[in-house]
Amino acid sequence: MFPDYFLDYQEKLDESTRWTDRIVSTSGEWSGNIFDFYFKVYNKIVQDIKVPFRIENGTDRVDDTPVHKALREALANALIHACYYDRMGIVIKKLQDKIIIENPGTLRISKEAALLGGNSDPRNATIIKMFNLINVGERSGSGVPNIFKVWKNENFDSPELEERFNPDRTVLLLPLEKVEAKIGSKNREQKSGAKTALRLDEILDYLSENGESTRVEIETALSLKTSRTGQLLNILVKEGKIQRSGNARNYVYGIKK
Repeated sequence: MFPDYFLDYQEKLDESTRWTDRIVSTSGEWSGNIFDFYFKVYNKIVQDIKVPFRIENGTDRVDDTPVHKALREALANALIHACYYDRMGIVIKKLQDKIIIENPGTLRISKEAALLGGNSDPRNATIIKMFNLINVGERSGSGVPNIFKVWKNENFDSPELEERFNPDRTVLLLPLEKVEAKIGSKNREQKSGAKTALRLDEILDYLSENGESTRVEIETALSLKTSRTGQLLNILVKEGKIQRSGNARNYVYGIKK
């Protein structure tokens, strides 16, 4: 009935490896059905979600957050609305800074209506009933707007909902980086770039005034570390602003004529 049925979870948290973890429905190590896939993958994607310490009723520790609920909704939506006759199957990717949820088949309502909420047209009525029985999934069409709302409230970068065609796929991208962290990183990069530019100008000024000089002479005059001096000189050589002559042990640097 479903020759292209395939469930795939890919976890890549280390750039030096292809995957740090992977779960596929064809491995033979587990049932391969969507119900078990949901729980296996959900437990993987929430591992790094911080849970603030909160007590209810005086004694009960609450380990659930709006982000956890939104991730359950997003994962269930992919399984509920997937077109299992289509190619490529369901693919969930957990990367260092984002989670990507892809399912075969396009949206059954317009993207605008899905983002607005209030309309529901599930592709697989039996599957949504199954998830409803364990209190997962929304029939009211509020799932996607709620996910976007949670991400905004938590100050994450805005999610992206995309439809692709031939083959037809629906893709939900959920950034895991906070806006303030991104701004902070950008500010640090800008400060670092400004500092580097200043150091490059200092080297150019020094060479203009003193003529050809060795690396040791430059780093001593400008109070730079050896490794940093080498980096800066390589930048200027690559940009064509200075020239390097001599052999590797006795390089001298001067303004390019």
